[in-house]
Amino acid sequence: MVSHAVLALIEQGHQVIVLDNLVYGHREIVENLANVKLIIGDIGDKTLVRQIFKDNQIDAVMHFSAYAYVGESVNKPAKYYQNNVVATVNLLDCMIAANIKTFIFSSTCATYGIPESVPITEDMPQEPINPYGATKLMVERVLADYDVAYGLKSVIFRYFNAAGADPQGRAGENHDPETHLIPLVLEAAAGTRKDISIFGTDYPTEDGTCIRDYIHVSDLADAHLLGLDYLLAGNESNQFNLGNAKGISVKDIITTAEKVTRKSIPVCEEERRAGDPPALVGSADKAQTILGWKPKYPDAESMISHAWNWMQGCASR
Repeated sequence: MVSHAVLALIEQGHQVIVLDNLVYGHREIVENLANVKLIIGDIGDKTLVRQIFKDNQIDAVMHFSAYAYVGESVNKPAKYYQNNVVATVNLLDCMIAANIKTFIFSSTCATYGIPESVPITEDMPQEPINPYGATKLMVERVLADYDVAYGLKSVIFRYFNAAGADPQGRAGENHDPETHLIPLVLEAAAGTRKDISIFGTDYPTEDGTCIRDYIHVSDLADAHLLGLDYLLAGNESNQFNLGNAKGISVKDIITTAEKVTRKSIPVCEEERRAGDPPALVGSADKAQTILGWKPKYPDAESMISHAWNWMQGCASR
């Protein structure tokens, strides 16, 4: 997501500093871009962060750095609380010391836990069921307190399922390990994975598989620019869901991927995974009303086509 936001920012004429420890990042995507400075380091390094803020005129901070594997967060919660919460508080403290008061935070629909109903709106209870969601919610609460105490203004974006790739092929998903459905399905289509597992076919949904709300990464990047403009215009802190307000089942994703790739995708049906709700769909009415945000690529076919083109481009390089 960082690379997509960077591309969107420089297209708008912003100068960008990227601070990344490269644990999961890919330097080659951003290091040769004009108006972008890459600094390799960690937001938990207070000395480094303070020096960056001292040496540069910074108007706002966008925060994307978090560990985000739900299963790992259950097995290694200390890793998640240290990185996602403690290091983030360090970053915020450095911002306050440098009098930087504009902050865009990437949160998650995982803060809602298992919703009582869909579509999910921003005022619904936040009851995360795993440490990953809990760490994001903790930061949300820190931001509310820092607003009151220090005047730090923030926009919190609760992502649903990020998907797709840059339409121009400049950036895309490249995770290790890969856990997102669409790239896993496309790996099966490409033959680099033997099949795609469907975890549960007996959910109370039309085809028995889980339903999720997918949102194109370029649309997420556009939302971040709008959130930045919103805060720089002097508005108060706010929270927004980012999704398409429509659900797509696992089977529908596979069918669409077969259409896009023109390949048959082998499927392995397995038991449900614990904690997987039948449907997660978010209402984005608030973002559309207040920020004027409207997804350009709301359909699964566009997301999968862009992701497939990115994957094919990587394979040819």
